[in-house]
Amino acid sequence: MPKDSSKPRGRMSAYAFFVQTCREEHKKKYPNENVVFAEFSRKCSERWKTMNDKEKHRFHQLAEKDKKRYEGEMANYKPSKKDGRKKKRAKDPNAPKRPLSAFFWFCNDERPKAKAGMKDATVGEVAKELGRRWNECTEDQKSKYEALAAKDKARYEKELKAYKSGGSVKAAPAKGKGSSSKAKAESSEEEEDEEEEEEEEDSDDD
Repeated sequence: MPKDSSKPRGRMSAYAFFVQTCREEHKKKYPNENVVFAEFSRKCSERWKTMNDKEKHRFHQLAEKDKKRYEGEMANYKPSKKDGRKKKRAKDPNAPKRPLSAFFWFCNDERPKAKAGMKDATVGEVAKELGRRWNECTEDQKSKYEALAAKDKARYEKELKAYKSGGSVKAAPAKGKGSSSKAKAESSEEEEDEEEEEEEEDSDDD
């Protein structure tokens, strides 16, 4: 999609500066080596977890400096009339909640663990880490989430049919373990939108 070339570049987190430094160091040592991003990302994440506050300090300083740069530039930024960003359609509160994919059911379980190991990471960076973890799952591990996705899709299709024929839809509260999953699914919609927006901004900056 077209992007506003005058828009300030998004700010970087301490973790992002750390990964950037790792890339530069690796490139100097192995200039002709093709980097496998998923493997490189995993090693960076593991190394970051073992670092103490003193070792992370310079990356936090870089992030703080970049934050001030971004805030200063945004204060003087005026969006162009044709910035290319899609406007969100107003949601009908009576419409059924859209079904979650197997990946997003996986994210509901894995997101807290990913955030715990990436405390300084942005929403977009956490989303990329979740994507890497999903790609490393076996078919057997994914089957659990695919079953949840299939069940949720059936729920959505049933509610959508009722909505189109009559109007509002009020899903019956789930029982037992399902209620926890339902709550997680609902809260994930907001995080899903956040992550999609963050990834759009990341792609604009590339």
